[in-house]
Amino acid sequence: MLILSMMRLVSSFKGKFGSPTRTVYSSGDKVSGSVQLEASAPCRLTHLRVTAAGCARVESRRRSQEVKYLKYEDEVRLDPVLNTDSDGYFLLPAGKSFSFQFGFQLPPPGRLVSSFKGKFGSVRYYVRAELQRPSQHALQCEQEFEVEEPLDVNQPDLLAPAAASRQKKLTCLFIPDGQVSVSAQIDRKGFCEGEDININAKFENTCSRIVVPKAAIIARHSYSVNGTTKILRQKLTAVRGNAIMSGMCDMWQGRSLRVPKLKPTLLGCDIIKVDYALMVYLHIPGSEKLVLELPLVIGTIPFSGVGSRTSSMSSRGSSYSNIHRDLRADGPRMPLLYDYDGDDDDVGLFIRVPEGCYPAPPAYSEVDEDAVHSQQIF
Repeated sequence: MLILSMMRLVSSFKGKFGSPTRTVYSSGDKVSGSVQLEASAPCRLTHLRVTAAGCARVESRRRSQEVKYLKYEDEVRLDPVLNTDSDGYFLLPAGKSFSFQFGFQLPPPGRLVSSFKGKFGSVRYYVRAELQRPSQHALQCEQEFEVEEPLDVNQPDLLAPAAASRQKKLTCLFIPDGQVSVSAQIDRKGFCEGEDININAKFENTCSRIVVPKAAIIARHSYSVNGTTKILRQKLTAVRGNAIMSGMCDMWQGRSLRVPKLKPTLLGCDIIKVDYALMVYLHIPGSEKLVLELPLVIGTIPFSGVGSRTSSMSSRGSSYSNIHRDLRADGPRMPLLYDYDGDDDDVGLFIRVPEGCYPAPPAYSEVDEDAVHSQQIF
């Protein structure tokens, strides 16, 4: 409930939703509630208007861009409840509370975007009540509500596995120093909060250095204003393996990384994107890391485990989990801002990319961790 006390005449001007226990809505749902008025002294009213709006908005220092998803407006009738005076104004008596109902239906699926609040932009939905009085400023109260569009990770494209491999040749003072390689696979791309990502990976080290294998869930927030895109990148939760000596290799078979509490992948918005990736990499002393990324989609409807080609793969992953139970990493609820080894190139960074070059996505707190790069953007 939102309460605004304004002036002395209107002591209480409230807006509340019909179901106090419901906090999240989705496409096609009905949003209903009431506006409550109470005056400390008799006053006159002309109109009570209720509006609802939803939009995505991105802000920069000098520019902004907005996309609207919801617009509703209705004039609430006062005459069934309040009497009028000789001038036709509605009379609000003192010391008595009045309630006026409102309701509207959200657009069908495909026309809304889930609520989101980030460092440089947001997707916001709200209901606003405006009370108009003769020869006086209008009074307003506003109540936000959250929209979360369902995202089912059991879709065929999200049940397909993802795999990649990379290698890197190293030098020391311009002298060849062998190479390192990484190959990794996950059984599916779609996951929900609390599910385990089972990672199968192979790491090879033929250089003279000791390298360390690691994996992390990466979040990317993209904000676009008039063709310019700003990207905030952040590591959320991570797991590391044992150091790999020169001439050795290591295998991960069902190495588990649990998905922490995250906002779902944000789909359908032209100016804000939220997507995730699994980063599997080797930390190499004295050199840039060897990194590969596998796409992840964080959904709201969890994996059913039925009727998909990955069911057997998932059961195989769980057998690996039984063998390597001590390797399970239950990710923390709060994001990790830095890598265990103190690498500073894993933290948030800003890059400039052309409009349309950022691929479609496969709610975490954000930190501006590399302000130097931000001078290139906006």
